[in-house]
Amino acid sequence: MAGELVGDSVIVPDMTEGSQLYNKGYYGYPRPGGGLELELLEALYLVECAKLQVCLDGKTLDHAALYRRAARSVNGLQARYLVYRDLKQRGYIVKLDQGDFHFRVYQRGSAPHNSQAKHWVLAISEREVFNIASLLEKSETSQRTRKDLLLGVVDEEGDITYYTVEGAEPHGLASEVPTKAEGALIDSSVLVLGEDADRLYENGYYGKRIGPMLQLSLLETAYLMERGALEVRSLRSGQRMGEKGFLSSARRAQPDFDMRMRAYKDLRSRGMVVKTGFKYGTHFRVYEGDPAKHHSRYLVHVVPDDYSTVWAEISRAVRLAHGVKKEILFASSGQELSYIKLTRVRP
Repeated sequence: MAGELVGDSVIVPDMTEGSQLYNKGYYGYPRPGGGLELELLEALYLVECAKLQVCLDGKTLDHAALYRRAARSVNGLQARYLVYRDLKQRGYIVKLDQGDFHFRVYQRGSAPHNSQAKHWVLAISEREVFNIASLLEKSETSQRTRKDLLLGVVDEEGDITYYTVEGAEPHGLASEVPTKAEGALIDSSVLVLGEDADRLYENGYYGKRIGPMLQLSLLETAYLMERGALEVRSLRSGQRMGEKGFLSSARRAQPDFDMRMRAYKDLRSRGMVVKTGFKYGTHFRVYEGDPAKHHSRYLVHVVPDDYSTVWAEISRAVRLAHGVKKEILFASSGQELSYIKLTRVRP
């Protein structure tokens, strides 16, 4: 089929040919009076598939020439073209979006004129920056419009990894009743001895049993002290440590203590049992109930609301969580604590 490059579009003037392209793959948009207007990405794909011949001033443009022209007007062309091309080859109807996203993708068997898009899609180079605030905003938009957010991250060899992005509201079944225990501080650790150890563990699953002792994390200790459930003394001097003094000591040992503490308290308020995620390279591993009876469902990593990093770090975190059969949540500690879940998928 013949098309003419006009500005940043390719026009297929023949009414019959334009209708055929539109009806078979919903490419472009029908023009008033007949014919079809194609976006440059659509035209590139059709030229590659040998379904379209594009001309300019009477001369035929091959794929390379058209690609060079498209690069002048389409930001991030390579990532966008590869994601568009891959989704089309998977059998999806893909329309370019002129708003906050790159594409609208429809379910197989549906059509733009009689159904709503299922996905918003962003095509991203692995060299781009992962920014939590931007992604939360996009996720909220997709949820508000009842569409799934799909990210296509393109690596330097042109391979694509897809992720779904959605907000999360984790909830568990753990409950507890008021109790009172005494702990001993030694070398930045808090140990609970005797019957107090059994009582604390059975009423909230706090700490880690080490023989007859219960070792508490700094976060668990601060949380229990704030609730009046734990009194801490120095193991060496026997002197009682106040909550303010303990917090000062904890912040020296753990510079991001306050940020982690905010997420810890929130997860506990949701009925979750929260343990360290150090062995998985995250802040927490989280259970929905008794750790002896439940598999930890989530890994939670707490980040500031302006958190940015490279996509390789995100890929590593998602892959690791998937490998140990868990879900990865990023907790953004902005004005309101928000959880966002990334899942690796195959569209």
